[in-house]
Amino acid sequence: MKTIFTAVQAFVADEDGVTAIEYGLIAALIGVAMAGAATLLGDQIELTFNNVKDKLVTALKP
Repeated sequence: MKTIFTAVQAFVADEDGVTAIEYGLIAALIGVAMAGAATLLGDQIELTFNNVKDKLVTALKP
């Protein structure tokens, strides 16, 4: 019984799992931020490429 109690105490005192969870949450937060930035910038980038395309089409017309 003493070895089980010692094992449980060691498991509770071990902080490696907590650190991994924290890193996982940080990575998830960064992923959400990147997705949000891509959504916001996506429309602007599309407008820029369409503007360049339109100017090229206009410049290439005889």
